[in-house]
Amino acid sequence: MTPKDVQNQRIEGGFRLTRVGVTGVKKPVNVHRNGRELTLTANFDLFVDLPSEQRGSHMSRNLEVVGEIVDESLEKPVSALEDLAADITERLLKRHEYATCAEAVIDADYFMEKETPAGRKTIEAYRIEGHVVNRKGIVERYVGVEVVGMSACPCAMETLRAMLIEKYPEYEKCISDVPIITHNQRNIVTIKIQIPENHAVEAEDLIDMAEASLSSPTFEVLKRKDEGRVVFEAHANPKFVEDVVRDALHLILKKYPDFPDGTKVSVKSESEESIHKHNAFAERTTTFGELRE
Repeated sequence: MTPKDVQNQRIEGGFRLTRVGVTGVKKPVNVHRNGRELTLTANFDLFVDLPSEQRGSHMSRNLEVVGEIVDESLEKPVSALEDLAADITERLLKRHEYATCAEAVIDADYFMEKETPAGRKTIEAYRIEGHVVNRKGIVERYVGVEVVGMSACPCAMETLRAMLIEKYPEYEKCISDVPIITHNQRNIVTIKIQIPENHAVEAEDLIDMAEASLSSPTFEVLKRKDEGRVVFEAHANPKFVEDVVRDALHLILKKYPDFPDGTKVSVKSESEESIHKHNAFAERTTTFGELRE
């Protein structure tokens, strides 16, 4: 007996669903870009929309598409996660004939060679993302990064500076001219930019801009000389989460002056507070045109 196709059952009084699909699918992906070839362990979230009259989506088709794409990438590496995501959305729309929109989000750990303040070479971990929304051929591509760094609180610093000047007025000039102790936070910066047609965005550039917007980058291994310099540089550059977001937006506008006004961009900064039981958070989701105004 042939089982009933429950997903294709027609219903009355239903609602259209914006996204239906699968999340957390893990697969290896081969990427070849800028002369480098690497294998990334990627996480896939795949969706299509669902009409109001259809009961369910055929989710196994999403997994079939991922399997095909991954097999092909192992033979012929892709140039970027967003290119892979774009290919996936095209195939999803073909497999889900009832869908008008397909979406693919692919993220993976990514490692870059960095240099500590004292000049020591190190390999640091980041998170990169390719994201594509395909509305029957109207395609939006995005590239994103997540960067962990350090921020130092300017408010506590100035409060302590005033306390020290009051206690040691004879050293006011010295106290006013140097960084003062403050509380530090692990700060997570997320940048996501739409890629305009005939333009390119490198994830590594976004990582560099995210780190430059922080009080200081952080590093996996720090010897004493490096540790001291990281702490000093962070305290010489104290920032709120609001400062981090605004500085990142300035750097993005400077980096991509020819991007169209309609290009979308999002920047988030979240500080894991050291003296509070809550986190601090700031975000701006906007377009290049709004920022230029």
